Amino acid sequence: MTEQVSIVIPAFNEEPAVRRVIGELREVLRPYGVRAEIIVVDDGSTDGTARAASAAGARVIRHRSNRGYGASLKTGIAAARHDIVLITDADGTYPAEHIPDLLAQMDRNDMVVGARVGRKVHIPLVRRPAKWVLNRLANYLTGARIPDLNSGLRVFRKDVVMQYFPILPDQFSFTTTITLAMHCDKYAVSFVPINYRQRQGRSKIVPWDAGSFLILILRTSMLFRPLRVMLPVVLLCLTYGVAKMALDMARDPNISASALLALVSALLILLIGMLGDAIATRLGRLSPNAVVGIQTKHTIAVEGEWPDEVPSARVLQDG
Repeated sequence: MTEQVSIVIPAFNEEPAVRRVIGELREVLRPYGVRAEIIVVDDGSTDGTARAASAAGARVIRHRSNRGYGASLKTGIAAARHDIVLITDADGTYPAEHIPDLLAQMDRNDMVVGARVGRKVHIPLVRRPAKWVLNRLANYLTGARIPDLNSGLRVFRKDVVMQYFPILPDQFSFTTTITLAMHCDKYAVSFVPINYRQRQGRSKIVPWDAGSFLILILRTSMLFRPLRVMLPVVLLCLTYGVAKMALDMARDPNISASALLALVSALLILLIGMLGDAIATRLGRLSPNAVVGIQTKHTIAVEGEWPDEVPSARVLQDG
């Protein structure tokens, strides 16, 4: 098991739970001799989240305004001091007891994900149908079996994830995108079954976010596997064109314009998909140097004690 790990916890108005989460992390990792750097990114909270995290001994980084779950993760990952980074939520839904199992598999993986398929999983029923559909779509587009597409408990290599910063969104779809991207680029990704506690308080995710996740999956797949996205459209056009042509020829020796248009469209879409697939394969993984910097005007870092006035805190510098 790795001896050094940076733990990044994005938090927005999580004062009641964040201190308990930090304490649980330290208690679980202590018997294994893991030196953990705990970073809490306070995403513009209006309560005492930052103060509670600082009092628990975490390294606190504050966003001056609410920028989103993904933006908080990018801030924390960029600021991490260790090569191995673990992310978890501040609401206490992910049991820390599973973390040693995740870390133990990092010697042969680039990312290990805690898949919420354990015996005690409390996912709201309203989310399950959309989650099932999105998982099936992701499995088809990546050609892999993904038991949990957007789990917020995972550990990965910092340099691998940072190369994808230009395409990683600032909202909740961060985890979905990095899962798809690393699978498409054939990185070693493993899944460990975990439990998932019932959330205390109100969730930040709403049911209609499923539409955004669907668009995101298709957009990410167009970057890495465009032919898989376009093949169903090609087959649809081809099926219609052949059926219409057969029907036309049965009634009249002439082929209708709609049948020809469908057949030509199928050919053009296929060629565009093949070209896109060739470009994606040729370019390979994103450049490790194509990493966006942290917007320092929106971010302040707080080390140790909570300052009396926020402006007195040290400003986080690029690089």
